Amino acid sequence: MGRVVIQSLEQVIGKERLEEVLAAAGLEKLNKPLPPGNLDKKFPFEHVSGLMEAIEKMYGEKAGHALQARVGRTAFGSGLKEFDPVLGIADLPLRLMPLGMKFRVGLDVFQRVFNQFSDQVVRLSEDDEHLLWIIERCPVCWGRHTDVPCCYLALGILDESVFWGTGGKRFKVEEVTCIAKGDETCTFAIDRQPVE
Repeated sequence: MGRVVIQSLEQVIGKERLEEVLAAAGLEKLNKPLPPGNLDKKFPFEHVSGLMEAIEKMYGEKAGHALQARVGRTAFGSGLKEFDPVLGIADLPLRLMPLGMKFRVGLDVFQRVFNQFSDQVVRLSEDDEHLLWIIERCPVCWGRHTDVPCCYLALGILDESVFWGTGGKRFKVEEVTCIAKGDETCTFAIDRQPVE
């Protein structure tokens, strides 16, 4: 998964800027060679959060968050291509289900993927207006301390997974709690109704 994040970052900002971000994070070694394209859990959370922090420092908080979300959206597509032969995600019959059902089933599948193939701990919950994607152990803000939620890479991945799983509908996704700012979990509220 670390390989997917680095390749997505390069795709979004280019090779030269990627090298600058890696250097700012003290992670130059990750570009030569790239981490292997396998399902081993050997890409430390510190690397993910270090890259995200470096992006914020280089581009500023607002632009950095937008860039991280864009990298997350790109990472979802790249990860789907990279891991689908092993996971068979693209073959799910989601497109045939009613919207409400495909919404929940798609998130459940991705929750299981993250729990099985990373060291993240993710669970789903809901309230009257939202489905809640709850990360109990988050690589994006690992070891960080911020005043505002900062898990925009995860937000981008989640946003794009919902878009894909619902056949091209956009839903408002917002991080409402964040471990980096002292909350117990990183929680994302996903509206139940698509954006018009």
